[in-house]
Amino acid sequence: MTDRNDDLFSAAREVIPGGVNSPVRAYGSVGGTPRFLSSASGATVTDAAGTTYIDLVASWGPALLGHAHPEVVAAVQEAATRGLSFGAPTEGEVELAALIADRVRFGEIRPIERVRLVSTGTEATMTAIRLARGATGRDLLVKFAGHYHGHSDGLLAEAGSGVATLALPGSAGVPAPIAAQTLVIGYNDPEALAAVFAEHGPRIAAVIVEASAANMGVVAPLPGFNSLIAATAHAHGALMIIDEVLTGFRVHPAGYWGLQAAAGENYLPDIFTFGKVVGGGMPLAALGGRADIMDLLAPLGPVYQAGTLSGNPLSVAAGLATLRLATPEVYATIDAASDRLSASLDAALTDAGVIHSVAKAGNLFNASFRASAPRDYAEAQAQETFRYAPFFHSLREQGVALPPSVFEAWFLTAAHGDDELQRIEAALPAAAAAAASAHA
Repeated sequence: MTDRNDDLFSAAREVIPGGVNSPVRAYGSVGGTPRFLSSASGATVTDAAGTTYIDLVASWGPALLGHAHPEVVAAVQEAATRGLSFGAPTEGEVELAALIADRVRFGEIRPIERVRLVSTGTEATMTAIRLARGATGRDLLVKFAGHYHGHSDGLLAEAGSGVATLALPGSAGVPAPIAAQTLVIGYNDPEALAAVFAEHGPRIAAVIVEASAANMGVVAPLPGFNSLIAATAHAHGALMIIDEVLTGFRVHPAGYWGLQAAAGENYLPDIFTFGKVVGGGMPLAALGGRADIMDLLAPLGPVYQAGTLSGNPLSVAAGLATLRLATPEVYATIDAASDRLSASLDAALTDAGVIHSVAKAGNLFNASFRASAPRDYAEAQAQETFRYAPFFHSLREQGVALPPSVFEAWFLTAAHGDDELQRIEAALPAAAAAAASAHA
């Protein structure tokens, strides 16, 4: 007997490639039928069959405050009464740009002077790269193996996230000359960074890096590595693009850069990219940086970027409400929940005798089925990934929704209270036992 999710997946595969509109949703690495969600509230989501789960996906990060936060929903509803889209400037987008620039600060250091709003993280990183090339007059881009910066041409070489899940080295449809403009090196590897600049320095426009890797599982930068990227790039006349699409405003009021600055690591990226939390769950992303670089964007400068839905008023309303509600108390709540749950996860896997490590970057964390936390893409791939599917399904059967890939971070929200955490903790031993009994 099938349930509503099975029926919907069968129908979806008739009209949508693979039955999903983003690959990791297909459950390709864990097997089974994807849950088609019908509603969400606070720390929970409910599927089409009426089953409710405690959610550890949080829409892949945006639901910082919890799903369907009443004040965020009210802001969107109020904005909708005034029109869904204008294709013209609005007061709200000025307020949101100013709020983004104001939040990304440490003391008197404010690296963002201008902000351009776009619709997706892919669009933000694509634009940032074009801007860096326009600013430097150079073509080459350096990225790190396992880092995911969206699906634009040239950025899928050795990317993480869904690409890692699907075991694809790149993507069909990307011309070789475009792919050749991207130089892929190992993450957390100072020697590789020095070597690529020694060989190609005068031709490198920028280095793009996730502020902390979180699309090959959570792999934090080694102490000083982000600072080294900035120093190396600047010494060779290149720019540093820091991708905070996932980490921005989720791990700290000023993003991962702010978290590191508060810990004493001082470096200045040239361009930041943001997504997910910045739109409060609506389609919105942004890039920002120094005025002399950002003002190269059209209409002031020669680097073209445009979008009919850029700064969409509903998305702006959701972003403004979310960031205004994202107080230090919200971050303290999520940080404490993350510390508690990651410790419980570690204990459950240890008690079950499962070889594992629990990696953290701010309040992001996940389990890797290897003895030590990965430091790069090769180590992230060198784990007993076969243990994740039974672990995932055991938790789902107990009413806990995890990301359907071992290469994804787990996300908590401000709505995860003691009751939700206790229910997750109660489900972990059985899930750990399922992982322990798994075979390749």
